[in-house]
Amino acid sequence: MISSLRGLIVSCQAPVGSPLREPVVIAALAEAACLSGAVGVRIESPEHVRAVRGRIDKPIVGLWKRDYAGFEVYITPTFADAEAIAEAGADIIAIDGTARARPNGEMLPELIRRIHVELQKPVLADIATLAEAEAAVAAGADIVVTTLCGYTAETKGAPLPAFDLLGTMVQNLDLPVWCEGGVSSPEQYAQALRLGAKVVVVGTALTGLEVQVRRYLNAL
Repeated sequence: MISSLRGLIVSCQAPVGSPLREPVVIAALAEAACLSGAVGVRIESPEHVRAVRGRIDKPIVGLWKRDYAGFEVYITPTFADAEAIAEAGADIIAIDGTARARPNGEMLPELIRRIHVELQKPVLADIATLAEAEAAVAAGADIVVTTLCGYTAETKGAPLPAFDLLGTMVQNLDLPVWCEGGVSSPEQYAQALRLGAKVVVVGTALTGLEVQVRRYLNAL
């Protein structure tokens, strides 16, 4: 499945408190995206993954954003979080692929190994730097993606989309490299593909209604 994925994945998420966060709404967005040609969707939380699984048969990249006191990692931080996402119907498990500390003392290689062995699912590692991508590959990740560039202390303020990082990863890594983060136009989507991304994940520009409305209003 991973090797054959090519094109656009739509991230269908909504912030806490948004009326769009209802599972039926997320599922409808995901179905509409797939009917329009997206090769898959990226979905947050077991509840939403379960709702989307009931509407589409294309690949679901699942994750669970969890806040653990004292830890910066929040994208599927623990094996228990990954297990819940897998049981809900995700095909690929997205995790934080950085070297930052995780709850329960879990280390990245062990987390990836358990997802492979116990859940029988491929792992997508969200990273922010080439060094993190290389470490994630060494730990067994099946896909690396630029999701966290610009959102870690080391990369805060980096221009997005992270095309420089994307190009470097494509040149140096022998596995699928995806682009995510800040892609806001068809032209940027096409550029990411030209740089070698197998998949480009687009969220806010397509499904972030509230953000887009505020952009228009702020223009005044």
